[in-house]
Amino acid sequence: MSFEQVAERYGRAIFELGLETGELSALNQQLHSMAQAYRASSDLRAVVDDPISSEKERQQLVDELASRLGLSTLSKNAVQLLAQRRRLAVLPEIAAKLSRLTDEHNKVVRVLVTSAEPLSEAYSQELVRLLEQSTGKRIVMEKKLDPSLIAGVVTTIGDNSIDGSLSGRLRQMEQQLFDL
Repeated sequence: MSFEQVAERYGRAIFELGLETGELSALNQQLHSMAQAYRASSDLRAVVDDPISSEKERQQLVDELASRLGLSTLSKNAVQLLAQRRRLAVLPEIAAKLSRLTDEHNKVVRVLVTSAEPLSEAYSQELVRLLEQSTGKRIVMEKKLDPSLIAGVVTTIGDNSIDGSLSGRLRQMEQQLFDL
């Protein structure tokens, strides 16, 4: 079974558990913390992914990390199950799937706005307002700087990008000139 299929199944199951228990938000945040810890620690990955390590070693390590991160019982049990079934390597993808499902449930759209210069607060608020108006959903905006844009912004919503940058317009003009 591929990572995507495993992430889909576990992410959806954990999402359903979070909805049933009313702990969806906390579960989402805690699994992201655990996924971040997993990604950041090569020692952790070496032990939990090692086929020679015993289930007891994996469980103890996960218990200790769960305590340090302050995971709830539900989050800890979910991670324990993943460790038991040797699926912790998929935890980052599971956490991402859980986030997408949580966003869909909460009618949230995540938007990446890349600009050449830092955006003013007034511009950011207006952009969020316009995007919320056009999508009918709550917008969570992440900002990124890229001086190569020269001026303007590139707005990315899911797989769609709207290039309103000067460098994008220059590329369009160049393409039109070559198409003549």
